Amino acid sequence: MSTSQAIAPYLPFLRRYARALTGSQSSGDAYVAAALEALIEDTSILDSASSPRVALYHLFSKIWNSVVVNSKSGPDSTALPAEQRLSQITPRPRQAFLLIALEGFSEADAATILDVDVPTLRQLVEESGRELAAEIATDVMIIEDEPFIAMDLEGLVESLGHRVLGVARTHSEAITLAKAKRPGLILADIQLADGSSGLDAVNELLRSFEVPVIFITAYPERFLTGERPEPAFLIAKPFQPATVSAVISQALFFERNARRRERRAS
Repeated sequence: MSTSQAIAPYLPFLRRYARALTGSQSSGDAYVAAALEALIEDTSILDSASSPRVALYHLFSKIWNSVVVNSKSGPDSTALPAEQRLSQITPRPRQAFLLIALEGFSEADAATILDVDVPTLRQLVEESGRELAAEIATDVMIIEDEPFIAMDLEGLVESLGHRVLGVARTHSEAITLAKAKRPGLILADIQLADGSSGLDAVNELLRSFEVPVIFITAYPERFLTGERPEPAFLIAKPFQPATVSAVISQALFFERNARRRERRAS
């Protein structure tokens, strides 16, 4: 397989990542072009990582991080509103957040791309979550029947700057709490101990108002079959705090972006 064939499937996604990172399409494309020029000069770069995709993003990151101005955060007057929020996040945490939340890399691959170890990568993602939460803090409802997991989630959510409205342990408690306090985000276990379903509770609530939902389950394979509509945000138990942090930020960030697009369309 030629170099161009090896990287062609990943170029549209690298351009997406570059735009989100730089805040503008033209600037992002310029960095992508620089990465491609470097790759043409030394095609052995593709052999330096676990996959061509990881190698390509690693090369891009080395070029991006070699420019001094990119180590400074700040608003870009040419950026879209959603990208302006991202520009407020310190650069290294911003890269970690985008690699995990936007590009879907595993922690190990994202760490390789950024030349850090996995614990450092997790710290960067958690930092990005706190910084982004300061821009999009919201009220969170937790649907979880296991007390220790509920406590962990509550502490994590609050550490990111959000407010926990309450913890519901059954379908009926979830309906009552949500209708009374209207959360801006829901974290929901799918299978509750009393036999009720967090999924059913959420589906009932979504008929009354729109809210981003993150499902947490010990059996993600049951809901990722491709045979029916799948949850947009799904976290597997046992979970890493960095994963929850990234997905919370992802859900809120892109939900706000979607609302903005809907307003422009109308």
